[in-house]
Amino acid sequence: MVLGRNLNLTKLKREWFFNTRRDIMAGAVVGLALIPEAIAFSIIAGVDPKVGLYASFIIAVTTAFLGGRPASISAATGAMALLMIGLVKEYGLQYLFAATFLTGIFQVFFGILKLGRYMRYIPRAVMIGYVNALAVLIFKAQLPELTTVPPANALLTVYVMTLLSLAIIYILPRFTKVVPSPLVALVVMTIAKISLKLDVPTVGEKGDLPTAFPSFALPQVPFNLETLNIILPYSLTLAIVGLLASFLTASLVDEFTDTPSDKNQEAKGQGIANMITGFFGGMAGCGMIGQSVINVQSGGRGRLSTLAAGIFLLIAILGLQTWVKQMPMAALVAVMIMVSIGTFRWSSFKNIRRIPRTDTAVMLTTMLVIIFTSNFALGVVVGIVMSTVFFSRKIAQLVFVDKMLSQDGSHCTYKVAGQIFFLSRDEFLDYFDFTDLIENVTIDLTNAHLWDQGAVEVLDKAILKFRRNGAEVELIGLNEASATLMDKLTDYHKSDAHSEA
Repeated sequence: MVLGRNLNLTKLKREWFFNTRRDIMAGAVVGLALIPEAIAFSIIAGVDPKVGLYASFIIAVTTAFLGGRPASISAATGAMALLMIGLVKEYGLQYLFAATFLTGIFQVFFGILKLGRYMRYIPRAVMIGYVNALAVLIFKAQLPELTTVPPANALLTVYVMTLLSLAIIYILPRFTKVVPSPLVALVVMTIAKISLKLDVPTVGEKGDLPTAFPSFALPQVPFNLETLNIILPYSLTLAIVGLLASFLTASLVDEFTDTPSDKNQEAKGQGIANMITGFFGGMAGCGMIGQSVINVQSGGRGRLSTLAAGIFLLIAILGLQTWVKQMPMAALVAVMIMVSIGTFRWSSFKNIRRIPRTDTAVMLTTMLVIIFTSNFALGVVVGIVMSTVFFSRKIAQLVFVDKMLSQDGSHCTYKVAGQIFFLSRDEFLDYFDFTDLIENVTIDLTNAHLWDQGAVEVLDKAILKFRRNGAEVELIGLNEASATLMDKLTDYHKSDAHSEA
């Protein structure tokens, strides 16, 4: 009992209270920086700002306790918001809440199945394409705010405010990083809007902001198969994309802190957070690369930093309601442009000549599929399929066959090395000379492996061709798995060849 208690206290200290002051300070910075992003992502999804703000608070607090990666920040994100647009537009907000809950169920289920371990099988080129597409879509989502501005005469003012906000965001960090530059830009532009009485679109015009703590409520939708059919495709896509983003974020924090994370626990934690969010008026969220980097760079290392971020976010919103409503949309657009620019992996194009062409093709295809379909899951699947094909093709070319002829010319031994499967059929056959008039042929497979039916068929074909020319064929060196495959799939091996082998 004492030992167990000591272990729990040690774990508590290691994950929560080993870096208390810096975690609280980092969380405060992140919490304030979350405000504009949560509002902006809400607007992208077509919902009231309070939906994103509630989500960011609940998800951050929940994952602080249940997530698998301390110091990682999870909240409402652009990747998830982009996937919600169609659902909100066609069916309304309540269906979004129901979809958010179902998203969480899927993610918990994925965590139980321990799908986090398969993260390493997603090629880097696919992940880069995913991140680049996200950046482009976030930027694209800002264009309506720069093109359709009521009143029409405010368009120039909006452009000026956007440019000035960008200038503050990128120039201020050269002098000080004590306060996040996006937050400074928002404060300055809000003061300018109020003091100069500028007639420009504001956050308050986009919908209601929170005035109290979120309250529990079931989604107001019919609980039937029709509702399930509506939300199921959205929820499954949100679950997959959300976990991809969360795993990517966790891996990045792993690198920064040189500490491991539990991806399966991260999946379960994200799932539970989204389930709770759906019952408290929030939208589905996931790990945030940008905010997690801000947290770590600000000194955040433990779970306390994530908890502090959520708490400071809510306190700021409830306490600064009047100011937040007056926030000009132009400043928020500038913040999202910054997020877009920071998210995009510019090195993927800078170093394009040094990157293998196949990797570039996978990255570009993944990126373009996501951009043109707005379907992150589809883009990732297409990218993985392409990577698999390219990799298989490379492996197929690594088949080697050495030919050794006896002194009297009556016996030829072919020593095969490599992986034999459907894509290596042609390379495998090209090594054999079926025109030789030889009495005995030995095919040595000691250093080879047969993977599928295609491998068995091509081996059969080689044997039959030699036999037609009057040669006796012997197979040697088959490993157990390859021999089992031969037994199952070839009539040749079941009959007289078994004894030869």
